[in-house]
Amino acid sequence: MKKDVIIFMVLLLLIMTGCTGKSGKSIMNSSASSDTGKAILTFIQNEHDFGSVKEGEKVGCIFTFKNTGTADLVITSAVTSCGCTVPKYDKKPVSPGETGTMEVIFDTSGRSGIQNKTITIKSNAATPLVMLQIRAEIMTSSNN
Repeated sequence: MKKDVIIFMVLLLLIMTGCTGKSGKSIMNSSASSDTGKAILTFIQNEHDFGSVKEGEKVGCIFTFKNTGTADLVITSAVTSCGCTVPKYDKKPVSPGETGTMEVIFDTSGRSGIQNKTITIKSNAATPLVMLQIRAEIMTSSNN
């Protein structure tokens, strides 16, 4: 008798979980929804040349980027090689297919000659570090 009750309980349990198909569906749906994709940070240009500028000027440029991935892109930091260069960017997530900008201001005060500066962008993208570069030739009164 006990054996029959145990078999009945096992069969009932199998019927409740296996035959409805709900258990299998929820497992498949949860694994599909956990695939969140990846953000891809794609800059239109990675370099900007200001050309010749006078010492003491503050010059700026805007780098445009697009999230060509399938998940939201979040830029977590932008670090420059010098305190004379300041990046500005929106900290809001950029949805797939959307664009954003990175403004870079370069203060030429106290500088002369050819200058190359690097901006390192850190994000949640598939390639988490991207480098931008600016360059300028600073003209002082002595080299005019």
